[in-house]
Amino acid sequence: MTDRYGSDVLAGDWRVPRNGRSKEVEAETGLVVEDVDTGWCGAVTRVEKAGGMHVVHLEDRRGRSKGFPLGPGFLLDGRPVVLTPPKAAARAQVAAARQAASRTASGSLAVHGAKAKVASGSRIFVEGRHDAELVERVWGHDLRVEGVVVEMLDGVDDLEAAIRDFQPGPGRRMGVLVDHLVAGTKEQRVVEAARRLQPYAAHVKILGHPYVDVWQSVRPDRLGLQAWPVIPRGTSWKHGICAHLGWPHQSQADIARAWKQILGTVRTYADLEPTLLASVEELIDFVTEPGH
Repeated sequence: MTDRYGSDVLAGDWRVPRNGRSKEVEAETGLVVEDVDTGWCGAVTRVEKAGGMHVVHLEDRRGRSKGFPLGPGFLLDGRPVVLTPPKAAARAQVAAARQAASRTASGSLAVHGAKAKVASGSRIFVEGRHDAELVERVWGHDLRVEGVVVEMLDGVDDLEAAIRDFQPGPGRRMGVLVDHLVAGTKEQRVVEAARRLQPYAAHVKILGHPYVDVWQSVRPDRLGLQAWPVIPRGTSWKHGICAHLGWPHQSQADIARAWKQILGTVRTYADLEPTLLASVEELIDFVTEPGH
């Protein structure tokens, strides 16, 4: 028999709005929506947090912009939506963090999970503990992956003797990083003689930087300086630097603490001067070159 009263009006979801229920939509830049209360229609230009709440800014076709509380109360193509914070920016931040984590302090690709190689026959020599600690800070991961050990010299006054003691040769290269290697200095004369020393010359590379001390290879802005100060002759350079910065400098322990503070400002290769970077990178390439 035909139901003369028709279908049951309470059947199904009778409470659903005429335009449908609101759906969550990310407030991505460029999304065009309409504010239900004011009729303002515009494209999303940005989402920001202000006064403890998220605000979405909509720009209309005349270039006027207006902010609205992020959430319900918007129409997208005539259908109700709840605007939510865009996740693209968050994803970009995560991607940037992952990319940064995939790089070492020297900027090279990190090799995760790899054990340090057994030390190769080749070595890199630096003048002192501070040089060694700086190289470790920036290039330590790379050197462990390559199996290259950094050793310390007690200055370079007797560099030729250090070369003879090491006895460089095939598969046993020697890289040397020298402080204050500039024209007309004692260091330049020592290095020129050492570079000619036979039969080792082909297996030795000696490079340097122009700085009085390796401290100076750290970019001065990392310490809030526009430039490293000029220390008068006759004054210990490190003591003079500490005095200029207002740091204690009476004892060797004071100097050691000062260096730790400077070293602590170095996060990546970008915190060092290009001259030092170029020399260290070239030395690493020299001692790790395959087949030598």
